[in-house]
Amino acid sequence: MNFRPDPGWQAITTLDMHTAGEPLRIITSGLPEIPGATILEKRRFFRDHLDFIRTGLMHEPRGHADMYGAVITPPTTTDGHFGTFFLHNEGYSTMCGHAMIALTKMAVETGLVPPGTEEIRIDAPPGRITAHAELEKGIATRSYFKNVPSFVLIHDQTVNVPGIGKVPFDVAYGGAFYAFVDAAPLGLTLDASDYSKLIDFGRRIKLAVMDQFEIRHPFESDLSFLYGTIFTGLPVHPEHHSRNVCIFADGEVDRSPTGSGVSARAALHYHRGDLTFGEKVTIESIIGSTMTVEVVDTVVYGPFQAVIPEVSGTASYTGRHEFWFDPADPLKDGFFLR
Repeated sequence: MNFRPDPGWQAITTLDMHTAGEPLRIITSGLPEIPGATILEKRRFFRDHLDFIRTGLMHEPRGHADMYGAVITPPTTTDGHFGTFFLHNEGYSTMCGHAMIALTKMAVETGLVPPGTEEIRIDAPPGRITAHAELEKGIATRSYFKNVPSFVLIHDQTVNVPGIGKVPFDVAYGGAFYAFVDAAPLGLTLDASDYSKLIDFGRRIKLAVMDQFEIRHPFESDLSFLYGTIFTGLPVHPEHHSRNVCIFADGEVDRSPTGSGVSARAALHYHRGDLTFGEKVTIESIIGSTMTVEVVDTVVYGPFQAVIPEVSGTASYTGRHEFWFDPADPLKDGFFLR
């Protein structure tokens, strides 16, 4: 094949990965400079001036309704190795654990961090993330990261959800805010057989909680929103703690157990007294993949007694791509069907 894109077309290259089944499209070249003294400022600039890149790469025809992405930036702290923020079908998330697991593997295997780096310091929207990789002959067989302070915002409340009724829930933060709901009383099963119903119920509950309760981060207004609904239930494999299904953004279904979600769950279970310090629990996803989380520290975070969760999991590569944006293409910015 001798085809070459027109020199006037914008070309963006990506390295694609997945963590526990959840995709991650990492932009590796083709972006203009993204100004900003902090990651939140860089994310704000990207949102306001470059959002067509998000929609072009996340939405069809280059992506799909459940695609997820990451932008790599220079660090915004003096001792950081690199910075990142995250893209999805609706916009921009505050934290992403599955991305951290994949980015850690990518960083040590591609030379993004110097060889022999034991602690990778990543500047992310909610703050500093420290990550590590377990290496065998230079290959990261498992990644783990210490998350930001995670805490319970709303405990043991009920929300009236149109079309469903009264739903008991909690809200906890693990880099993003989630409403946690027990699936069984709603007649939901946490596998692919209830995929559409999980999306429907997850969106309804998220909107109802947003409408009836205030979601406020103690320090950052940009982080003060409800990211999704996480349904919890019994695991398929009895050696595991439980199962998570996260419905986030605009009805996006996380194929992984959700790294920020299991962090928030660690805070919730520690608050309830049914998770002890240093106890590791393994949580399943909708497809049966797993992540492991434990509470490794406790801190005071504004008005909250918070925990520091450590989350681990595995990631794999799926491809390397060069995407073209033809100015004459009427669908160059992507389209979204749900």
